[in-house]
Amino acid sequence: MAVTFPGFESKKISVPSDDGPIEIACHVGGSGPALLLLHGFPQTKAIWHEVAPVLAKHFTVVASDLRGYGESSKPAGKADHSSYSKRSMAADQVALMKALGHDQFFLLGHDRGGRVSHRLAMDHPKSVKKLMVLDISPTLCMYENTTMEFARGYWHWFFLIQPEPVPETMISANPEFWLKNHMGRHAGTGIFSPDRWAEYLAGASNPVGIHAMCEDYRAAATIDLVHDRADREAGKSLTMPIHVLWGEHGLVNRCFSPLNDWKRVASEVSGRPVPSGHYIPEELPNIVVDEARTFFN
Repeated sequence: MAVTFPGFESKKISVPSDDGPIEIACHVGGSGPALLLLHGFPQTKAIWHEVAPVLAKHFTVVASDLRGYGESSKPAGKADHSSYSKRSMAADQVALMKALGHDQFFLLGHDRGGRVSHRLAMDHPKSVKKLMVLDISPTLCMYENTTMEFARGYWHWFFLIQPEPVPETMISANPEFWLKNHMGRHAGTGIFSPDRWAEYLAGASNPVGIHAMCEDYRAAATIDLVHDRADREAGKSLTMPIHVLWGEHGLVNRCFSPLNDWKRVASEVSGRPVPSGHYIPEELPNIVVDEARTFFN
C-alpha cells in the first residue's frame, strides 16, 4: 500500500501519450499556487512525506509518481527507449497538471525527477514559473565530464543502461540486496522509514518496474542526450529562475560544479550546498521546505 500524506487526496489521472493512455498516480493537497514535486530513482512520491504536508500550508501541492515508478503506468520499452525519454515523462506531468486545472506551476525535482523537470522546463517553458532541482547537474554535462571517480561511485548509471535483460535479470535475482547496496551507499538505509522502504522495495521487486527503471537510464544515455545536444546546438536555454541544492557529502559535489553547470543551460541560477548526502528531501526535509518557501514566493 502506498505511503499517504495527511490531508492529501490520492488520485490516478489518465493522460494521453505516444504509448497510449498513461495513468499517473499522485497525492494532492493544500491551497495556493500550484507546486509539482517529482521524485528520483529508485523511489516514489513517498520521498516528500515530510516535505509536502508543510508546503501544503502555502501551496497546492501535487506529488506524483513518474511514469515507470510507484503506482503510475509502466509501459514496455521500445528499441529507441523513447517511452522513457525525459520528454515523454515530462509530457505526462504537464498533462497531469492541466487535468488538475494548473496551466502554470512551480516545479521541484530530485534526482531523476530533476532531470524530468529540466526537460519539462525546456519543452514547456510557459508552464513552469520557477524550477528547483536537488543534487544533480544537467545530464549531458555529467556524461560529458565523467571521471573514474564518478563512474566508480555512480556505477549504476552504466550498469542499468546495459541491454535488456542483463540488468533486469541481475536485479531480479535479489532485489533487496540490490536496493540496500544502491541506496545504503549514499547515507545508509536508516533515513528511510519502514513504510517508505517497503514501498521502494516493492518497486525494485516488480519485474515490470525493474524494466521501467532500466529504460529510464537507457533513455538518459541515448535519446535524452540527442534532445539535450539539439537544444545546445540551437542555443536554447532555460529562462525561468532556477534554484539548485546539492549535498556536501555527495558525489555530485565532489565530481561536478552544480551552480556553474546549471548556469551553462539557464540564465538565472541560484543555489548552495547543504549538509547532506544524496537523499536531501529525506535527510534534510526542513531545509528543503525553507528553501522552497523562500524561492517559490
